[in-house]
Amino acid sequence: MSAKREESIKFISLSSGSSGNSYYIGNSEVAILIDAGISTKNIRKRLSEHFVNIESLDLVLLTHDHYDHIKHLTTLTLRYNKPVYGTEMLLHSLENHYHTKDKLSGYKKMLEKEIPFVYKGVSITAFDVPHDASDSLGYHIDFLGERFTLITDLGRVTKRVVEYCKISHNIIIESNYDRTMLEGGGYSKSLIDRIRGGRGHLSNDETSEAIKEFYHPGIKNIFLCHLSDNNNTPELAYETSLRSLSEIGVIVGTDVELFCLPRKEHKCYLV
Repeated sequence: MSAKREESIKFISLSSGSSGNSYYIGNSEVAILIDAGISTKNIRKRLSEHFVNIESLDLVLLTHDHYDHIKHLTTLTLRYNKPVYGTEMLLHSLENHYHTKDKLSGYKKMLEKEIPFVYKGVSITAFDVPHDASDSLGYHIDFLGERFTLITDLGRVTKRVVEYCKISHNIIIESNYDRTMLEGGGYSKSLIDRIRGGRGHLSNDETSEAIKEFYHPGIKNIFLCHLSDNNNTPELAYETSLRSLSEIGVIVGTDVELFCLPRKEHKCYLV
């Protein structure tokens, strides 16, 4: 086994939720940022607290063009000269977006769904997920043999989502809302319908059912991301997925680790 593979990989949730999203996967050789929905100052500070220099970032992957994922992309890109990867449709949408309009020329790098591209030995594959943005992507990242699938902001679980999860060791998947809280809260009917309408977000129940479908013994970690501030709690999200895993005979803490990613804080996990 190579020295690179023996080195621990850091998965850092820099922020996860409607107030801003950004994630890091990397080691001393390769450093990938996914989305930049929080300030560059916070990204730099939070990375440094886990001994990662922001200047070591190799590239930025974009999941979609909603503001809580790209709000601070321009500042980060221009200050640190980092390439930004997305599909042609997604990158084109940035040309007219309030937060990125006409500012990223020369930094945009196009990728195609379902076609892997390799950077320093890390294979990255974007795939389609249903969400009401210009174009929405999940990512399957084969990081020198350690495989991640990240799927945030999706309205329903597709066959392709399940397939990528079934070949991964680490799953980062949205568990956005509790149905009872959403329906009994203060949101308008139109917003409720948008959230649960198949191109919005996943409920705790939908995520837990997906886990039953894609779980396999090779999964080490399941990270529940993008929990709603108003319509969910970490306890509800965790307990719902914990119950589903128990129903199929999987013991959390022994067979797999299960985490809720903090909504406004940051945390590092060694993989």
